[in-house]
Amino acid sequence: MTTMTTGSDTLTRDALAVLQPGFVGTTAPDWLLRRIGEGLASVGLFGRNIVSAPQVAALTAQLRAERDDLLVAIDEEGGDVTRIEVRTGSSFPGNLALGAVDDLDLTRAVARELGRRLAECGVNLNWAPSADVNSNPDNPIIGVRAFGADTDLVARHTAAYIEGLQASGVAACTKHFPGHGDTNVDSHHAMPRIDVDLDTLHARELVPFRAAIAAGSKSVMSAHILLPALDPARPATLSPRILTGLLREELGYDGLIVSDAVEMQAIAGTVGIERGSVLAIAAGADALCVGGGLSDEGTVLRLRDALVAAVRDGELAEERLADAAARVRALAAWAQRARGDVTAPGAAVQEGTAPGTGTGIASDIGLVAARRAAKVTASPSWQALKQAPYVATFTPVMNIAVSSETPWSIGAELDGLLPGTESGTFGTDAAAADVLAAAGDRRIVAVVRDEHRHPWMAAALDALLAARPDTVVVEMGVPRATPRGALHIATHGAARVCGRAAAEAIAGV
Repeated sequence: MTTMTTGSDTLTRDALAVLQPGFVGTTAPDWLLRRIGEGLASVGLFGRNIVSAPQVAALTAQLRAERDDLLVAIDEEGGDVTRIEVRTGSSFPGNLALGAVDDLDLTRAVARELGRRLAECGVNLNWAPSADVNSNPDNPIIGVRAFGADTDLVARHTAAYIEGLQASGVAACTKHFPGHGDTNVDSHHAMPRIDVDLDTLHARELVPFRAAIAAGSKSVMSAHILLPALDPARPATLSPRILTGLLREELGYDGLIVSDAVEMQAIAGTVGIERGSVLAIAAGADALCVGGGLSDEGTVLRLRDALVAAVRDGELAEERLADAAARVRALAAWAQRARGDVTAPGAAVQEGTAPGTGTGIASDIGLVAARRAAKVTASPSWQALKQAPYVATFTPVMNIAVSSETPWSIGAELDGLLPGTESGTFGTDAAAADVLAAAGDRRIVAVVRDEHRHPWMAAALDALLAARPDTVVVEMGVPRATPRGALHIATHGAARVCGRAAAEAIAGV
């Protein structure tokens, strides 16, 4: 491939405009600022770019000094998937908790406050919410990221979330079209396949996306999944039938279509990221998310040049690339206008919990929601703990969407209420004897995550409860296993505020 060196011609600017790359560092590298000047219209922030809210505000201001209408995107679902609070855990519960409460006003308020905090930091595109219907209880990648397994519930909360988020001037990106909830494979690692008929897809997977379109979602993210009923040959991200035929023409969607990260193995391990990027734009995608794992200038230039070469070789219509770039710029223009009612980046950004701004929404709305989402099942003899317990956390292998840096469990929150609380973590080789030895005479609080998906976890919990029936059990994943223990708390997610809500129930405060 001939390397393009100019950054000024229309074709090259359009190729840069459709990329949404990440980068390394907590300030903008010179190469990124240079490419923004040459036409790059979006960047993505990840946990590696974030130290604090004021630092993010300074970073986005630095980026916008090069281009005032720049789209700054982030994957901030709240709950288990957080980037802004990657090292502390989220101040907001995730979708499953909101679905469990099933209060549309609450969902709208949580999304609006989350969006306000993002806007205050200069972020104006959020790769959220997940509109997936978690119909497969063994799904390894969606789970608590979905509002639930009921199609209508997911649809109405997806719409409410979009309304709340966009009321703060932050564009929503509803994902993972046409629905990732019935998969048992993580597309970060391989190509998932959903073998259901067309009627099922329309009655289940597509319903929340119809609601998202009706709610005015500014963007939609495609999934790297194969749905033979729609296209037996190509995954959604690369399928003209799905992105253009179904999403554009049949569902009538006219906003920005963003691909899921092109470096995920479902794309990178099959057609490769350069070929995959060309096919995605040709299929109807308008922007390419790249940078969770690939975050260097070389990757940006490879993808830019692949798109330019595809146009010049006649493989990609120049009009299609121009249309995609125009949609990116149109969203950037909307986001720039929406900033008029939002605090300017860098102004009045405080460490820790952001203050309210006259929205009528309490700044601790996330904790309020987490408390309402906690489902508590107590034995008749249960009494709140007054002495510091031992917290045993059974830790499964996490899905890649959840940062390994993000803490979870309830030990720290419980120690704040019952000082002297001790904690330990136990993996797939966990034995009840190890927990009992570590706990000694202390009451045990066993914390699990998706117990129903992990036989080793269920077996360890069985043995622990047989030895110590007074054990408290906290389920921080999808609560499908039968509640057991002296006290059982289903938090519907592992956000920091979910841990706080569980700790309050245990300590009786």
